Amino acid sequence: MTPGGHAALEIELKQRQQVDRQRIISAISEARAHGDLSENAEYHAAKEQQALNEGRIAELEDKLSRAEIIDVAKLSGDTVMFGATVTLIDEDTEEEKSWQIVGDMEADAKAGRISISSPLARALIGKKRGTSVEVVTPKGARSYEIAAVRFA
Repeated sequence: MTPGGHAALEIELKQRQQVDRQRIISAISEARAHGDLSENAEYHAAKEQQALNEGRIAELEDKLSRAEIIDVAKLSGDTVMFGATVTLIDEDTEEEKSWQIVGDMEADAKAGRISISSPLARALIGKKRGTSVEVVTPKGARSYEIAAVRFA
C-alpha cells in the first residue's frame, strides 16, 4: 500500500469512529423515543446503518493493521513494479494513458490508479520501458507499448 492510500484509509476510519458512530447512536436514541420498536422503521434503519458502519470499521482496522507501506518516492528505475506510474501507448489506436499501480484497497480507475492484482498490472510487472505487452481484457486482447515508467 502506498503512504497516500494508507492515510486515506486512516481518515475514513477516524470519520467512521468519531463522527458517523456518534450520529448513528443519536439516530437510534431518537428512534427509540418514538415508542414501539417492533414497528419502528426509523429504529430498524438506524440499527442496520450501525451494523454496516461497525462492519466497515472492523474491515478498515484489519486492513490497516496488516498493511505493508511502500514509499514510492524511494523507488527508481525503468522496470515496472508496485507504485510505478506507467505511461502506455495503445498499439492499435496510438492512444496514450497513464496508470499508477497501487494496492487493492486504493485502486480507482477514474483517478488513474489500478490494482496490482488487475490483469493489466500483472502483465506490466517486471517489464521495462520500450517493451510491448499484450493484455487480455473483457473487450479482447490489447497490445500496449510501455512509453515511460515513473516513480513519484
